[in-house]
Amino acid sequence: MGSISVFLVDDHEIVRRGAAHLLDREDDVTVVGEAASAAEALARMPAARPDVAVLDVRLPDGEGISVCRDIRSLLDPPPACLMLTSYSDDQALFGAVVAGAAGYLLKDVAGAGLVAAVRTAAAGGSLIDPETAARALERLRTPTDPRYESLSPQERRILELIALGLTNRQIGDELFLAEKTVKNYVSSLLHKLGFARRTEAAVYAAGRRRPGHLPPTDGRHA
Repeated sequence: MGSISVFLVDDHEIVRRGAAHLLDREDDVTVVGEAASAAEALARMPAARPDVAVLDVRLPDGEGISVCRDIRSLLDPPPACLMLTSYSDDQALFGAVVAGAAGYLLKDVAGAGLVAAVRTAAAGGSLIDPETAARALERLRTPTDPRYESLSPQERRILELIALGLTNRQIGDELFLAEKTVKNYVSSLLHKLGFARRTEAAVYAAGRRRPGHLPPTDGRHA
């Protein structure tokens, strides 16, 4: 196997040095460049032409996801991008999928895990599971509805149960709420959604019951 060239982008020097030391120990991996910011990455990476770019999600002057998208449009063939982050963030994960990243790793990944991820990405593989990718694409196809976004988490749960045909009393039993409390929640969510009748909310909610929209139930009413 030929050597896999890797470019590291992280604003913390100790992280870059640690990753470089780890990767350069492998016979089939070579670190060909580093950058501490998005601007440096976009300036230096075209000359390095790496097979794989390991990108911190958050950079001082931007986001690694933007660098991934931009560099993949600049270079031909484009590098496989692995996003590296200190914390799990669904929004960033979806952004990485849309930008064409090959993987999304937490910084507490074991050394062997990082090396394996680099090899997988270089071979054209993906470390993002198909279900996550599907949810990201669904978000692209269906614009966010500001009315739904205005609902509280409890109102969203109640809206889903309305779509399942439950009465206020049944919803109260499901969520351990008084029937009067449920009635108040229903009135509030109808007002926010701009509906006069419960049936309108039920139809609206049923239309949104696709992955990534309404929170799942515990399965008792599936």
